[in-house]
Amino acid sequence: MSRIGKLPVEIPSGVTCRMEGTVFTAKGPKGELSENIPSDIQVKIEDKTILVTRPSEQKRHRALHGLSRTLVANTVHGVSEGFTKKLEVRGVGYKAEIQGKKLVLTVGYSNPVEYPFPDGIEIKAETPTVVAVSGINKQKVGQVAAEIRGFRKPEPYKGKGVRYIDEVVRQKAGKTAGK
Repeated sequence: MSRIGKLPVEIPSGVTCRMEGTVFTAKGPKGELSENIPSDIQVKIEDKTILVTRPSEQKRHRALHGLSRTLVANTVHGVSEGFTKKLEVRGVGYKAEIQGKKLVLTVGYSNPVEYPFPDGIEIKAETPTVVAVSGINKQKVGQVAAEIRGFRKPEPYKGKGVRYIDEVVRQKAGKTAGK
């Protein structure tokens, strides 16, 4: 039995959930999200909990069980609290700022890198070196954070670049002078 799949999903107050065919929809204070659930997987909404079950022990059903439960849990969590990823811009002269609906990164190129905000995503420059990406869709938040990190990945010698706030970049030793 899937350890993740068999866990019930708690529905917080202020969130309403419904299942129509294979589409699970949750509506809460942050907005509304829908997620397609594989047709083999059953989602039962009871009072303040959601149970996700599978019809058999086939390999395909076992694989989809935990996935479906996690998709449902992320949808419920997203409409109630939302998701946030923080990025750190590290390097001499490196900074991030918001100009209108664009994130402008100065990360060592001849011109600043401009990144327009995607729909449903909010980007804040908390300090010139810390950027917070937030939204209700966990997949979108992660994708946007990865795209911003991709403009200048952290390099292993000096550690300069854009990294996740909790990311550890292993430092390499540079060349040493002749003996």
